[in-house]
Amino acid sequence: MAAYVVVLLHCIAVLILASASAARRNLLDQAGIPYKVMVSGVNEEEIAHDDPRELVKILAEAKAKAVSAKLLALQGDGSWPDEITLVLGCDSVFELDGEVYGKPLNANHAIERLEKISNSNGLLHTGHFLLSRRYKRSQTNEEAPLAWLSDVVTTEVNFSDITKLEIKKYVETGEPLNCAGCFSLEGRGGVFIRSLNGCYSNVIGLSLPWLRNAMRSLPL
Repeated sequence: MAAYVVVLLHCIAVLILASASAARRNLLDQAGIPYKVMVSGVNEEEIAHDDPRELVKILAEAKAKAVSAKLLALQGDGSWPDEITLVLGCDSVFELDGEVYGKPLNANHAIERLEKISNSNGLLHTGHFLLSRRYKRSQTNEEAPLAWLSDVVTTEVNFSDITKLEIKKYVETGEPLNCAGCFSLEGRGGVFIRSLNGCYSNVIGLSLPWLRNAMRSLPL
């Protein structure tokens, strides 16, 4: 872990996370990546797509570019503040039998979804969009080549059988009401997950292996 953190710190001064997600902040903290939070303000309800992978990809890009625009406006000279090197936008959805599960509307909605999730297999898609400080360096607003990377990481999530009583008690905690797919792998919902096929941190909201490789690839 120590060598891993050293490599990351060598690559980055400060990363801006275009998200208010506590789960994503915790992942960056655990990895030792210095960051600041700037919420994008993107209205996710205005963006739609039939393909869940395309949806999270579009949303992640929109969030990162919105924050970049805020940084440019603050600086006023066509560049970001000197200490900021990267902006990261992410968005996650859970897909079950072709249906997209974002955050539930209310407790009853969460119960309905968890009953479907019980003893099933689903896909957690997280869109990632990473912008380099080279993205926009002039008043022309031209996008610099090779200044961003975009990808969707998908992890298969296999659920155990969940009883109606367990679902009721879990929803009463409030945790599933704030989670895409109505479950939190790192929280109480982790006990319902039988196995994962793919990246663990991706299910929490950010693929750390993807971020490491992307930071090493982008020009700063």
